Amino acid sequence: MKILSLNVWGGMLHAPLLAYLAAVDADVYCLQEVPRAVAARSDWLTYRDGAVELQQHSNLYKEIATALPGHDGFFAPAMRGELIDGDRPCWQEFGLATFIRQDVAVIGQALDFIHQSFSPHGFGAHPRSRNAHAFRLYDYAADRPLTVVQFHGLRTVDGKDDTPSRDAQAEALIALVNRLHRPGDGLVLCGDFNLLPDSRTFDALSRLGLTDLVTTRGFIDTRTSLYTKPGRYADYMLVNDAVPVAAFTVVETPEVSDHRALLLTTD
Repeated sequence: MKILSLNVWGGMLHAPLLAYLAAVDADVYCLQEVPRAVAARSDWLTYRDGAVELQQHSNLYKEIATALPGHDGFFAPAMRGELIDGDRPCWQEFGLATFIRQDVAVIGQALDFIHQSFSPHGFGAHPRSRNAHAFRLYDYAADRPLTVVQFHGLRTVDGKDDTPSRDAQAEALIALVNRLHRPGDGLVLCGDFNLLPDSRTFDALSRLGLTDLVTTRGFIDTRTSLYTKPGRYADYMLVNDAVPVAAFTVVETPEVSDHRALLLTTD
């Protein structure tokens, strides 16, 4: 089974992103920062947050679903806020999207918030609401179940250091995993953690028997050339001992976001 994790950056690199997702042909896509604005008139919306101004592709979730016709899609918004659509405001949902190949069975799901709750009337102040989505799958080719969990970790204006909120996020994430994962099954946890490798979160996650593949395999950068700030770690993929890792890489090219894709292949 091939599992990909990627923060898609709101579709900023729209055409290369869609082409890459179709070409990589993963069985499971775990995507963060996915927008959906069903009432949008324009393909692009403008997001403003103080001095920050970004372009978001208005219905990226739908476009990814179209690019992956052999997969079932699951969209899990963490928040809804107003962007600018030409000369008017437009509501846009923002969150996680998971796409699972249709010959892989979904035999369980757990979806919940790991920081605050759904924010329906605006994105709110940082750190904003965060959710996590877990799937228990049955891999017919390997004849075994596998739990895959993704999330997008808290972003704070003062960096990626440990905080009480991040400690609480880790405990909420562990509780969510334990609601779905079965002893003896493989477990994969991935996403944009917004953390550095020495975070206490990884000590907490080790209680689930998880080991990070990024740092233990010598990768030192999960950001592309489009990210110019210091601190090159953000994205991680952790597995337990029941996951037979055939290959793992942090994808250098093509660059389809300010984050690099993480790609795991199991035996």
